[in-house]
Amino acid sequence: MARYTDAVCRLCRREQEKLFLKGTKCNTEKCPITKRNYAPGQHGQAKSRMKLSNYGLQLREKQKVKRMYGVLERQFRRYFKIASKTKGVTGKVLLQILERRLDNVIFRLGVGISRAQARQIVRHNFVYVNTKGVNIPSFQVNKDDVIELKAKEKAQQKIRDNLDLAKDRDVPAWLEFDAGALKAKVVRLPEKEDIQQPIQEQLIVELYSK
Repeated sequence: MARYTDAVCRLCRREQEKLFLKGTKCNTEKCPITKRNYAPGQHGQAKSRMKLSNYGLQLREKQKVKRMYGVLERQFRRYFKIASKTKGVTGKVLLQILERRLDNVIFRLGVGISRAQARQIVRHNFVYVNTKGVNIPSFQVNKDDVIELKAKEKAQQKIRDNLDLAKDRDVPAWLEFDAGALKAKVVRLPEKEDIQQPIQEQLIVELYSK
């Protein structure tokens, strides 16, 4: 399965905002974007000062969202095609698809401190949806789905440590979570308002509609 394996801090620097790709570590003073808030590379500072064209703004927004959710271009384009054929506003449907990914749900619950770690938790067969084991990070959850975490003692302790680290992060309103039982329920489908970071999804729609 294809995934990005290079340094992730340079991705935040390229977008010139924190994408929280390392979870709680991004809130420390050691975060590279705090010290160097400009694009990486030899000409990074010059690039950061350049005024972007409309296409540049659209491209940067698409890249930002892709990197936030840990999705590569082929899969992201497929999500857009699904969203464009689904009833509703294409941009909002696209964000809903991304939010409903199982690895994102595990991250939103605080079980994983980053989406990359949440993806690993899913791949390690710790997650059950409606009593059935699911190890596919891109699995789409639906309304009324029940998500449980079942792991051996050592892994379960790591999960609880993550929950403690993420205790200041609110669980979104579309999810109900019983941290004691490590059990959650999807009470409704996510809305744009549930996403904590600013996203201009219309720019992505404009980019792919050309």
